[in-house]
Amino acid sequence: MTLSPLPAEDLRALREELGDRDALSIADDLGRLEPAERAKVFRLLTKQKALAVFQLLDTAHQEELVSGLRDEQVLRLVQELDPDDRARLFDEMPAAVVRRLLAGLSPRERRLTSMLLGFPEESAGRIMSPKFVRLVPEMTVTEALERVRRRGRDAETIYALPVTDEELRLVGAVELRDLLLAEPETRVREIMNPEVRAVRVDEDQEKVARLIQAADLLALPVVDMENRLVGVVTVDDAMDVLGAEEEEDLARTGASEPLGRPYFSASIFRLARSRATWLLLLAVAAILTVNVLSAFEHTLESVVTLTLFIPLLIGTGGNAGAQSATTIVRSMAMDDIRPGDIMRVVLREGRVGLLLGTMLGGLSFIPVWLFTGRSLALVISLTLITVCTLASLVGSLMPLLARQIGVDPAVVSAPFVTTIVDASGLLVYFLIARAVLGI
Repeated sequence: MTLSPLPAEDLRALREELGDRDALSIADDLGRLEPAERAKVFRLLTKQKALAVFQLLDTAHQEELVSGLRDEQVLRLVQELDPDDRARLFDEMPAAVVRRLLAGLSPRERRLTSMLLGFPEESAGRIMSPKFVRLVPEMTVTEALERVRRRGRDAETIYALPVTDEELRLVGAVELRDLLLAEPETRVREIMNPEVRAVRVDEDQEKVARLIQAADLLALPVVDMENRLVGVVTVDDAMDVLGAEEEEDLARTGASEPLGRPYFSASIFRLARSRATWLLLLAVAAILTVNVLSAFEHTLESVVTLTLFIPLLIGTGGNAGAQSATTIVRSMAMDDIRPGDIMRVVLREGRVGLLLGTMLGGLSFIPVWLFTGRSLALVISLTLITVCTLASLVGSLMPLLARQIGVDPAVVSAPFVTTIVDASGLLVYFLIARAVLGI
């Protein structure tokens, strides 16, 4: 059952329906309502369910709800958020509203949230939780478990526990499972892992999330410049980061800017704005193709049949380049490809393009020969081999060069590669046609 716009006469029935449903399904359906309807339905929730639903909503929907609720409701909801989730919400809100909400928090929550907001955007410090349970090496297992019971309710996670010295310098980590299975008088230093992974507060959040994913970690300690423990990044926050980064890469691969919010929460103007700039840039870039056609107008007039194969050749070249670019961008995001691998990658993709072009050129030779003659069939086959090789080289090289100069590789992937390959492919086509046909 999904939520529908709210008729005034059905308040009681809807309140009963909401009481029978779980928080996740309510949050999912609330995200599909208009902001005004979302606020109306949200007010019908009980206090506890409202808190649970609010924590599950997308940040953009949280921000819209905050603007439509009374101050006391807003303060209660914001107070219950974890500091990292609260910092993420505050990033979406006007500075004046953030100051007002910060002032309404308890002193401890205000201090923790302000600390996170002080770190650079998209850094480990911005997404970490400053609420954690730390142990010290000389504790016994009994003492460690007692500390977990005493402080664990307020912590982001208790399944992976950092171990520090008295000056908060990280010396190891221990899993809750190992504590539970160890003898009561065993010291923490005897069961901890001294080779614990950690990241600095200024580390890029995507690198942190990839590390958690690759190492299969539940939580990753975050330290300051003096190796003192200041927080932990948990696996759920890492997955949120990876989801956002994936959305951003997909948007830019498709020649648009990421919306930064769910689709139905974005206005028509915002949707159009995210695409307009890229369409304009690609239209300007496509002038290259027009210029090539203009330069070889005489060649086309001499052999009109050449025009029949233009869509096939530039389409194949563009697709080959887009495939290469998408593969490289994805591999770079997964850290499979590193800056020093540029020549290996280009040579590898060049061979792939040559193999694909040879296969396509061979398959097309006989059908084109039967349709137009042997000479033009040779032109088409040679062009396919050359264009596929060139497209794969361009598709692999552009994202790598973009990263070298500090540009997001996704920005220069499929759409720009396709545009460049269209123009260069036509140039190759006409030059080969002139050479083979003697035009």
